[in-house]
Amino acid sequence: MRLHIHHATRYRYTDAAAYSIQHLRLTPRSDLSQQILNWQLSTPGHPRQQRDAHGNTIHTLSLTEPHQEITLIVDGEVETRDAPTLLPRGDGLSPLAYLADSPLATPDGAIAGFALEHYPDGPRRDALLALMQAVCEQVRYQPGSTEVDHTAAEAFALGEGVCQDQAHVFVASCRALGIPARYVSGYLFTDGEHAASHAWADAWLEDENGWLSCDVTHQRFADGHLCRLAVGRDYLDAGPVRGVRRGGSGESLQVKVVVADSPKAVREAQQAAQQ
Repeated sequence: MRLHIHHATRYRYTDAAAYSIQHLRLTPRSDLSQQILNWQLSTPGHPRQQRDAHGNTIHTLSLTEPHQEITLIVDGEVETRDAPTLLPRGDGLSPLAYLADSPLATPDGAIAGFALEHYPDGPRRDALLALMQAVCEQVRYQPGSTEVDHTAAEAFALGEGVCQDQAHVFVASCRALGIPARYVSGYLFTDGEHAASHAWADAWLEDENGWLSCDVTHQRFADGHLCRLAVGRDYLDAGPVRGVRRGGSGESLQVKVVVADSPKAVREAQQAAQQ
């Protein structure tokens, strides 16, 4: 599937910010699941590009002059594979690193017991599907019910959340079972049921020597509807935009994400949003 993506993020401040630093994980990599045909990231200033420990492309943007607005715009075209694809280890961390606890995806006793109860014996892929289904029954999809800093344990106890929370609970459940798992951020070609920004998880299959992407929210293995941006232990490692600033009170944030199957559809969605 060929996906066309537009992602605009605009921060505005009533009082000027004296200094801002933004870490941007907004540039995907080509791999067995996707081929990046065209990708442009537009920012103020001149961000520094590097590769982080997880293998993600990260741009660090530093603004040292007073400013009242930061605008980040992504436009890209990606060819994705329709069939679920097993991803190799790659040049990031060892899969064993993703067994360790992390701030937002640490299994507590409730999650550990839940994982043991809902991970059946039998083929690994069937068991992961069963676990995804159980997570979605336990943590119902409810937009606006959680914040980005909610932990897996908090979302599990609350019983509702968004795709980020469902991915965190799944990752924590896998870790409780001794299965390396990591958080994935990216984009979803959607019919409108869920936001175009999305989160899911990778589970390491030791016997197949690869990562299997699990779209927890949709209870299926990842397919051509998804474009991967970044991976990490949890959202804190893989969030598309994270930053700090000095000053800049009265912040407002506008985010617009369009994922479509043609450039025309992207333009139409942008025009509709402006009306």
